[in-house]
Parts: sequence; C-alpha cells; structure tokens
Amino acid sequence: METRNRERTTETIAVAMSGGVDSSAVAALLRAQGYDLVGLTLQLWNQRRLAGHEGMPEAVQGRCCSIDDVYDARRVAERLGIPYYLVNQQERFEEDVVKPFVSEYLAGRTPIPCTLCNNHLKFDQLLLTARQIGATSIATGHYARNHYDAERGRWILSRPADRSKDQTYFLFGLTQEQLAHTLFPLGEMQKPAVRGIAAEAGLEVAGKPDSQEICFIPGGDYQAFLRAYLEEQERELPDSAGELVTTSGEVVGRHSGIHNFTVGQRKGLGLTSANPLYVLQIHPESHQVTVGGEADLMSREVRVDRLNWISIASLTQPVRVKAKVRHRHEPQWATLSPGDEDGTALAVFNEPQRAITPGQAAIFYDGDEVVGGGWIY
Repeated sequence: METRNRERTTETIAVAMSGGVDSSAVAALLRAQGYDLVGLTLQLWNQRRLAGHEGMPEAVQGRCCSIDDVYDARRVAERLGIPYYLVNQQERFEEDVVKPFVSEYLAGRTPIPCTLCNNHLKFDQLLLTARQIGATSIATGHYARNHYDAERGRWILSRPADRSKDQTYFLFGLTQEQLAHTLFPLGEMQKPAVRGIAAEAGLEVAGKPDSQEICFIPGGDYQAFLRAYLEEQERELPDSAGELVTTSGEVVGRHSGIHNFTVGQRKGLGLTSANPLYVLQIHPESHQVTVGGEADLMSREVRVDRLNWISIASLTQPVRVKAKVRHRHEPQWATLSPGDEDGTALAVFNEPQRAITPGQAAIFYDGDEVVGGGWIY
C-alpha cells in the first residue's frame, strides 16, 4: 500500500505515537515498507495533577495520554528498533486546550477539546519537532485520507475507507502546510486489518482497547473537572445560577449554573413534566436556560465562524454540501452560503437537525472531501 500517491523516497518520517494500536500499527507498517522513522509522543497533561480534589480520582491509568500510554509507545518503538522522543507540551496544552475548554463551558457553550488540540497544538508542534530532528513529514494513526490535487493546487482531506472510524471531524482545522507534510497510512484500511498489522509485528498493544474519553477528564465528569481546576487555580466557580424558562418565557424552575447544561440535555434539569423536557438554549448574559419538547430541538440553520477551508480557497457563493454538526452526526444535505459578517458562513439543511450546539464544530463535505469547517455560534 502506498502511503501518499508517490514513489518511495529516503526521507525520514516522524510517527506520532500515542501508545494505542492505531499509531503503533502505522509505525510497524512504515517500518516494514523501509522508511526511516522517528517516534514522537507529546506529553500533554499530568494525570495525577488534580488527584484528591472533590470528584476526581486519586490516580488515572489506562487512558489516552496517560503514563501507561507513554510506556506503551516507548516499548513499541524499542520493539521496532526506531529512535523515540517524549516531547513535553503541558504548558501549551493548558493554554491552548484546557483554559479555552473551561472558558467555553463557563460561558454556556460545549467545546470539543480534541479538535482544539489537533488544530492548535498536535500537528503544529509535531511538524516543528519533526523538522528539528531531521524528519520531513509526520504520520499519524488518524482514520482519514489526504492527497494533492494539481488542478486545484490544493491538498485535499477526505473521509477514510472505514466510515465507522472517520476522524475528519476532528481534523477540519488542518492547514494546507500541515496537510502537505502529513501522512494518514490507515486511511484505506479497516480497523481489524490495523490490529492485524500490530499483531503480526509482535506488538503487545494489538488488542488494546480504543480510548473513548477526553484525556484530562476522568470518567467524562466535566463538572467535577471544572470545580477541581478552578479550585487549583484559586478561582471561584462563577455564580451563573438563574431561571429555567419555556420558549414562551414562562419561568418553570431555577438552576445552579449554566455550566451544568448543554443543548439537547434531558437529565439533570430538576423538573417534572408530563412530557420530556430538553435544554434548547443557554443564555450566558441573563443566565436563563430555555427548555422545551424534543420537537423544539430541531433546527434547519447552523451558523459558523473561525472557518478553515480545505478543498476550496474561500466561499464566495452558495454551494451544496453535506454538513455534520457533531462527531456522531451523519452528514446531511445543506446549502452553504457566506454569512452576513466576514469570516462566517450559514448552512441551511434540507431537513431539520436535532440539537445544533454552540461550541461544537460544523464540517462540510463534497462527497468524501472535506470542503472546510468552522465553530458553531
């Protein structure tokens, strides 16, 4: 299998090694193809840092970016006989990912830290480090495809062969420069075959489960993390308590803070009703949270800003796309148009979509190609 529609070269490739089966299989695959490799792992978060704070575990093991993963990545590199480096990026991770995550939740939005990490840290820092050690490209275990389109003069990011593992939603912020120097060797493969490569190479991580959690939030308890992080920073949790209201403005209850809610949420509202109620909108200025029935969650419009275009240089006129508004959302037909303000866009779906959530990303596709994406506001 070719790694990028080109002939074999003598270049050195830096492999982003997370300690999981996917990145380990990438290293094994490229090593077997005869490439000179260097393994790189980014140390992003001290998993013991908030241990002991209320709601936080004393120790965290067996999760993404944990010390166990670093150990596994180093062991894979030793098994394959390639140099290995651990790069400490904890300070930048906190500035570019953790602090924005906290700010977004406190403002009543629902952020995606993995996308922030890819956009602002991982690919940027991995390429910089790779060049410093003499590598010309990086390879990752993401399920995606990229190639250069000479006619358009652009690098194109596309969905992978294994749709169930599609990670293009988290990669929409990659620049042309980053795509030009990144390889996605798993883009044409199915997950079972990837595990087979790891097993054939004798790697102990071949049967390792995939991580499903955000690396710095054990158990997915966002509220516990917010409380613990703010306590560590000697900051008070802002008082954003307010009213629960209906779409007509009727007050039906009170809540203890807007950070406890996300659009589409049903549980934890503290309300009793003959029919299920869901969070429809969060109003950070007034601290009101609007609730309503499931039908009220449906919307045909999504507005985005902080756009990044991949298959096109810019959006100058309406185009037909398929749009995806959360990771597990199946892309749906929409018309994408330039927004009323510079740097924004508006997508109007053919059919109403459920729980379009500020703080999440919207990604636009033309077939398998990623046209671009932005942040929902």
